[in-house]
Amino acid sequence: MKGQLLKHEKLAKYTSWRVGGPVDQLYIPEDRQDLIDFITSLPESEPVFWMGLGSNLLVRDGGIRGTVINTKGRLKKMNLTTNGAVYVEAGVPCAHVARFCGEHGLTGAEFLAGIPGTMGGALKMNAGAFDGETWAIVNLVDMLDTTGNVTVRRPQDFTVSYRSVKGFENEWFLSCQLILAPGDTVASQQKIKALLERRGATQPTNQPSCGSVFKNPKGDYAARLIEQTGLKGYAIGGACVSEKHANFIVNTGNATAADIEALIYYVQNKVEQQQDVVLKTEVCMVGDAMSITPP
Repeated sequence: MKGQLLKHEKLAKYTSWRVGGPVDQLYIPEDRQDLIDFITSLPESEPVFWMGLGSNLLVRDGGIRGTVINTKGRLKKMNLTTNGAVYVEAGVPCAHVARFCGEHGLTGAEFLAGIPGTMGGALKMNAGAFDGETWAIVNLVDMLDTTGNVTVRRPQDFTVSYRSVKGFENEWFLSCQLILAPGDTVASQQKIKALLERRGATQPTNQPSCGSVFKNPKGDYAARLIEQTGLKGYAIGGACVSEKHANFIVNTGNATAADIEALIYYVQNKVEQQQDVVLKTEVCMVGDAMSITPP
């Protein structure tokens, strides 16, 4: 294998919350083919979890049993295709996709500038921001299965809804092709700049967080409900509900994953008690709650 295989690596440095216990093994692939070769070499029963920029993710303090594939800085190819679409591999940051499309006179992907993750993660959860959603611009995807086979699939092969994509078990997003409308490069770049300024003004971008913690209930906003419940600034250990945006939980410096998870449940319970609304988590929580000492 050309990539890097690390044993019992602590995942805190790979997550945007800066928390997370050890994984049995972490693989950082060299490129797409190297990743396919590595997946092919694993037993089919091996648990595999993918991680990009580590946003929208809470890894518990006990870590993850199995293998984590880390695509940060890998699977980063992006180019225009002969049919005018945009080919994007799973490891490309969403913000890079937004800029690339704008520079090439394509409009409709500007919202991706507000998503702090990779294209693979955006595909997995139908990530969205500023009234845009990922799967609205997807034409096709390449899926990798546990045996190393790659299958091309279309949007109609999946059940796509708000922050949810249901499709095929034991398959992962390897790359995608986006279809966008021609537009004005300057106008697109100005829109991206405005979106980023809005994000910086309304979100705690200078503190470790996962992005939005809860999904917005239909017809309402999670942040409004949390703020209305009086939870801005409420903390458990080193985890705190952001004073800037109530749907963000920030690590003030010494938070554990257990602190963050406890605060998530506390917010859910208080909002349900006072607002009669059950907030559903947008963040993906994985791993073991109890700390495990690697051998």
